Amino acid sequence: MIRLGLIFGGRSGEHEISILSAASIAGALDRSKYEVIPIGIDKNGKWRKVTADMNGITSLDNPRLPKLIPQSEPISFDEVQRTIDFAFIILHGPYGEDGTIQGLFEMMDKPYAGPGVVSSAVSMDKIFTKDIWIRAGLPVCKHVFFTAFDYKTDGEAQIDLIEKSLPYPVFVKPANLGSSVGITKAANHGELVLAVEKALKYDRRIIVEEGIDGRELEVAVLGNEVPETGAIGEIMPENEFYDYEAKYSSSDTKLSIPAENVPADIEEKIYDIVKRAYRAVDGEGFSRVDTFYVEETGEVFLNEINTLPGFTNFSMFPSLWKAKGVEYSDLVERIIDLGFERYNAKNNR
Repeated sequence: MIRLGLIFGGRSGEHEISILSAASIAGALDRSKYEVIPIGIDKNGKWRKVTADMNGITSLDNPRLPKLIPQSEPISFDEVQRTIDFAFIILHGPYGEDGTIQGLFEMMDKPYAGPGVVSSAVSMDKIFTKDIWIRAGLPVCKHVFFTAFDYKTDGEAQIDLIEKSLPYPVFVKPANLGSSVGITKAANHGELVLAVEKALKYDRRIIVEEGIDGRELEVAVLGNEVPETGAIGEIMPENEFYDYEAKYSSSDTKLSIPAENVPADIEEKIYDIVKRAYRAVDGEGFSRVDTFYVEETGEVFLNEINTLPGFTNFSMFPSLWKAKGVEYSDLVERIIDLGFERYNAKNNR
């Protein structure tokens, strides 16, 4: 029997979403094959072995959710190393998707789910990701970026650079967060200043992107050397854009899976761009790649890649694979197999 450590929670702003993802995965694992060892990381970075029942934790308003990790007993790294054979990492955002925990399991010599250290690190940072995609000849939207130091030194110059480089509206984002945390759409100078100051509360690196008037199409990817793609899904948020509330709280957001009225040649174009984007950042295991499709021109732009996407039963990633006939439990199994495949390939070199 494989002792599978399910690693979730974490110090990022996506702590609660990670718990929901972990609860869904725990319920889908074959208990005749896996001994599931849930390991929660609290908001202070303390690792804890979770023994409480995770069944039924499917929404952010579940009263058991905030107590699940803090009320569990601490576990040491030494005990983690001794008691698990495989780490299913489902930490979203910093300290989870950014290569840090991947490096820890590399040091422990344990196989794990998802991409490796370098791929995780560059894919987590929206600035680095776009730079790599540009070098690979892939289409990205116009953008500018700066650091908290730049803004503190001369904030007016940074705002001026944005306004000279990009037309309104623009999207202001922390470079290293997901689930739309800290993202704001700005339509004028005053909103831009407020948006930048909000984003700086979450990260020291900020990216500002032009607003693309297009359809938001997302593609799920599985694989190591040879990536496979799930269905193309479309997000139609009721809000200004697909923000945190729209993703996890609002019932007004519409998801079309598979996306409707996408011409066959555009589908082929999107799949080609997504696979190339995945390989450009050395993707492994699984990811979700987000794009914009401009119907008037036929243009497709890469938005970002999520190397550990939301994995709740209602998340986009598993839904895109279900539309291709891959059930949730089978998807989890394939991700584990890919983790072992990469680990074995590395050890055979």
